[in-house]
Amino acid sequence: MRTVDAAGLPIGDDHPPRIMGVLNVSRESPYDPSVYDDSGEAAEYVDTELIGEGADIVDVGLESANKKFEVLSAEQELDRLETALETIDSVSGDAVYSIETRYHEVAEAALDGGFDMVNDICGFADPKMPDICAEYDVAVGKMASPPDLERPGAVEAVDDIYDALFQNGLTDKTIVDPAFGGWSEDKTLDDDRETFHRLREFRAIGQPILVSINRKNFLRDLADRTTEEALPVSLAATSMAVERGAHVVRTHDVAETRDAAIIGDEFSRDRVRADTVEELDVTTVREATRHLTDSDGDPSAADATVSRLFALDIPASARESLVAGTRETDAVVADTGQKVLLGGPVSTLLELTDRIRGPPALADALDGVREGCR
Repeated sequence: MRTVDAAGLPIGDDHPPRIMGVLNVSRESPYDPSVYDDSGEAAEYVDTELIGEGADIVDVGLESANKKFEVLSAEQELDRLETALETIDSVSGDAVYSIETRYHEVAEAALDGGFDMVNDICGFADPKMPDICAEYDVAVGKMASPPDLERPGAVEAVDDIYDALFQNGLTDKTIVDPAFGGWSEDKTLDDDRETFHRLREFRAIGQPILVSINRKNFLRDLADRTTEEALPVSLAATSMAVERGAHVVRTHDVAETRDAAIIGDEFSRDRVRADTVEELDVTTVREATRHLTDSDGDPSAADATVSRLFALDIPASARESLVAGTRETDAVVADTGQKVLLGGPVSTLLELTDRIRGPPALADALDGVREGCR
C-alpha cells in the first residue's frame, strides 16, 4: 500500500486515519451548517468547527454536486474561487487545504493561490486533471465516475466502480474514493451497501482510500433516521470503514467522526508490514481475486489463498463419511465431541463438496459449506 504525502501529511496504512472536514462556498449545498459565502465567517467556521475539532484536511467545495442542480462551468467555479482563497488566507489554524473541483483550470488556479491538494469528484473525466496534479506534485482524491464532467459518481455496480477508478490513470499521489451516495437515478441503497461490504477490495489498487459516508441515505435507511438523526449510524459506519481499510474520512461532523475513526483504527487487525513484506488485508475470495488479477496472477488461484473453518453438527455416520472423504487432502477435520470442525483452503473445500457422498445430513452440511466459501 502506497503512502501519499499531502503537503507534509502522510496518508496510508502506517499512519492514523485522517479527517477531512467540509466547507462549502456554494449556495446550493444541502447541508446548511457548512455553507458560507462570506470569507470571514467561513474562516471562523474552519478554525473553530473544523480544525479546532480535529480536521487534518479542509475540503472546500465551490458548487453542489447534487444531481438536481445545474452543473457550473469552469468559469463559474473560478468566479467563486476568490471567496475560497480569501478564506484559507484568513484561517489561523494549520491544515491541508483541498479544493473540490472537476476542472483542471480550477485546480490549477486553486493550487497557484495556496491550496495544497485536489478532490476531483469526476475522477479525471477531465483528462488534463492528472497532469496538473502531477505537475504540482499534490495529492488528489479521485472519486469513481463515468468519463463525463456532468455525471460525478454516477456508477452503480461495485465492479464498475472499481474499473472507473482507473479512468485516465492514477498519479503517484492519488487517493481513491468509491463514491458513496445517490449520485445517479439508477444507483440504489443496496448498491451502496454492497460497496461498503466490499470496501476491502479497493485496497488492491494499492492507493489510500477516501470515504464520504457521513449521514448518507444507505445508512439512514437501515436505522430509519432523518439526516438530523443520522450521526450515530454515521459514526458506527466510520469505525467499520476504517477497520476495513479507509484512510481518509470526509465529514461534516469532525469531532465525533475523529473519535469513531480512532476506535476503528485501534481495533483493526494487525498486519505484517516491513521493508520487504506486506501482509495483504484479505478475508474473502473476491478480495484475493482483486489482488491476483491486478498483479497479473491467475484469478482462479484465489480459491487456494483463502481458508475457511466450519463447525458441522452432523450424526456419527455422517462424520465417518466426512473423515473418509477428506483423507489425503489439504482439509482439516477435528471432532470436538459435540461438533465436527472442517477447515482448509476454499479450493479444497469446494472440491470436497462436489466429491463427498454420504447421508442427507452430510449433504445438507456440505451445501452450507459451499455457500460459506463464497
